[in-house]
Amino acid sequence: MKRMLKDWGLAVIIAGVVFFVFGLLEERPDLPAHAPPFTLADPAGGEIALEDYAGSVLVLNFWASWCGPCRQEVPEFARFHEDHPEVAMLGVAAAPGGAPEVRRAAERFGITYDVAIGTREMVGAYDVSTLPTTVVVGPDGAVRHVTVGTMDQRDLLRAIR
Repeated sequence: MKRMLKDWGLAVIIAGVVFFVFGLLEERPDLPAHAPPFTLADPAGGEIALEDYAGSVLVLNFWASWCGPCRQEVPEFARFHEDHPEVAMLGVAAAPGGAPEVRRAAERFGITYDVAIGTREMVGAYDVSTLPTTVVVGPDGAVRHVTVGTMDQRDLLRAIR
């Protein structure tokens, strides 16, 4: 029994070290100090620009309709949006198929915050290569936080503070 506990303990420690090392190697977007400006179409045919959110904390969440982890985090983002209406949120469809598809996907996933149709230029300006990716922009336009991968409400709260 002692031998088995020792083996399992060693396996847990090794797994922890491996996850820690991979976390250090995870590629983060290389963003400038201030968020690159953008103007994007929304699924209803309007436009959304970074400057529309000036003076507010903005959570930019890059997602795609085919992205399982993106779908997984949407309920957390929607609850966060409901609990923190003072924080602006914009879901950027990073691999869109057009306005109707983005609108349907946003409805199907339960996205309750603003949604925009990303462009190759905008996604490139934010150096997004993995979905989901979330960028928190401060009221002054400064990039405050970047997360590659899923986030929950606690992660979002930490990122905006």
